[in-house]
Amino acid sequence: MAGRLTAFLKDVWAKEPVLVASFTIAGLAVILPSISPFTKYATMINQATPYNYPGELRRAAQKGWGFPVLGE
Repeated sequence: MAGRLTAFLKDVWAKEPVLVASFTIAGLAVILPSISPFTKYATMINQATPYNYPGELRRAAQKGWGFPVLGE
């Protein structure tokens, strides 16, 4: 089985290297984010960040006010 797969990959690489390279890059683009440590920490930060902010910021956002700028 491994021999047939190796022969197939060698044959395809010889005929269409661009397709093999593009499928390899696409496969890595699908697989790598799930094993990346960045994904773990981004998920932790998103869970810890509140969706609705309490207090003045929430009231200002509901009224359509902009955020205050320092020095004004």
